[in-house]
Amino acid sequence: MNKAWWKEAVVYQIYPRSFNDSNGDGIGDLQGIISRLDYLENLGVDVIWLSPVYASPNEDNGYDISDYYAIMSDFGTMKDFDELLQKAHEHHLKIVMDLVANHTSDEHQWFIDSRKSKDNPYHDYYIWRDQPNNWGSVFGGSAWQYDENLNQYYLHNFAIKQPDLNWENKAVRDDLYKMMRYWCDKGIDGFRMDVISMISKDQRYPDAPVPEGAIYGDPTPYTVDGPRIHEFLQEMNREVLSKYDLFTVGETPGLSVERALKYVQEDRHELEMVFTFDHVSLDGGDYGKWSQKRTDLVELKKAIMKWVKGCENGGWNSIYLDNHDQPRAVSRFGDDGEYREMSAKCLALTLHLMRGTPYVYQGEELGMTNYHFTSLEECRDIEEINAYKDLVTDRHIYSDQEMLENISSKGRDNARTPMQWDDSQNAGFTTGTPWINVNPNYKTINAAAQVNDPNSIYNFYKQLIALRHAHDIIVYGEMDLLYEDAHDLFAYTRSYNDEKITVLANWSDHEVTYDLTPEGDLLITNDEDVTPHTLKPYQAVAYYKK
Repeated sequence: MNKAWWKEAVVYQIYPRSFNDSNGDGIGDLQGIISRLDYLENLGVDVIWLSPVYASPNEDNGYDISDYYAIMSDFGTMKDFDELLQKAHEHHLKIVMDLVANHTSDEHQWFIDSRKSKDNPYHDYYIWRDQPNNWGSVFGGSAWQYDENLNQYYLHNFAIKQPDLNWENKAVRDDLYKMMRYWCDKGIDGFRMDVISMISKDQRYPDAPVPEGAIYGDPTPYTVDGPRIHEFLQEMNREVLSKYDLFTVGETPGLSVERALKYVQEDRHELEMVFTFDHVSLDGGDYGKWSQKRTDLVELKKAIMKWVKGCENGGWNSIYLDNHDQPRAVSRFGDDGEYREMSAKCLALTLHLMRGTPYVYQGEELGMTNYHFTSLEECRDIEEINAYKDLVTDRHIYSDQEMLENISSKGRDNARTPMQWDDSQNAGFTTGTPWINVNPNYKTINAAAQVNDPNSIYNFYKQLIALRHAHDIIVYGEMDLLYEDAHDLFAYTRSYNDEKITVLANWSDHEVTYDLTPEGDLLITNDEDVTPHTLKPYQAVAYYKK
């Protein structure tokens, strides 16, 4: 296996709108990030992944880009970005940009020109049809939107204001590669590629099977991992990626391990690693993610190990429990009440000693929790708002209260409440009115209370990150599951040359016993009161032997 800096790195994701506001307008910005670089360097992370900061009307929180060459005015200016890039590098932090290349905003000049006439040179930059098929959008409703001027329909796999680009058109690809080179020449260190597995579609546009109880068909078989996807990615690699020392991670929903490996095998020259979703898709119900179902640990372990083992020969995986599209991990997988600190550390120890590149989502290192939404007016996410309309207003599947409970446990806005910096007003995030409510528990859960506390969640993350940097076994060692059928114990070994690590983590609120006697010395634990063969609620231990 080839060693690489991005395999050894720990990535910290910043959602700029919610990270830190420098000018009091209630919206996080680039200068706010710059002012917190010391905090991130102290934590020990290597890479900052910035969710989109490009110009955008913000229909989908920046994933609807109107100008790839400009910064969203809410966040600052290109001068601010250049300063962030320079100062991040001075703090030994790399910057990875979010690349949204499957779609643009309908306010992008390409799309404005595209809908002027059928013979406009930009018309073919997007996917237009005289008649729609039955495909449904990820965000609800039809995936096709009628345009009266052209008497045609355009494809939008996401929001109506997010028309899909036509990657079959080489001019589109050339323009996107030109844009990517612009950012690489500035000195950025890589790209996280949004829904990159969707850039190639089945151009026949057949009708899709309609799931039971649904109105529209599921287009996934025709919009994910399409017929030309690897041709496009290899061309992107030749034209852009191979010319720089970049970190690339593709968001690849809907792929099996076997199909995903084609994206990341080193000899195929496409991407470095992918984001997988099996492990964060286990707690859905009859209506997608909108349920109160908890993840079964046995199923979670199977999902994670399937990818770990699948990527052992020539591939690489991203490991995460939190990001901007997921609820808070400690609320979802742990206990955000009595055992919040213990369970946050337990989840962290389990994840950060695994094989793959770990991701920390802002506030995860503090044990930030889900927000309790009491009305739809508190929600900002288009996915939540559309789901409420579908499941409450239109179909009467859930009551108002039931749906708000579902949003409070599964909604994306849980990840987007402001970063909790201290116990001052608005958690130190802004001096103005925050764009989305601050979680009221900021008085006790905040960075200021943790940075100098050696027993805090923050400093536990700092320990774990330092261990990964110090031990090749944590990065490159093989991983094998123990007690795979245990519903409360997540245990595994790591092996590398003559070294071995044994991890035992109790993912429950009751005591757990085990019969294994781990080899070696205690490497790290979230509770120093260690009893052989017994783990207290949410206690986790790791032993190291050389």
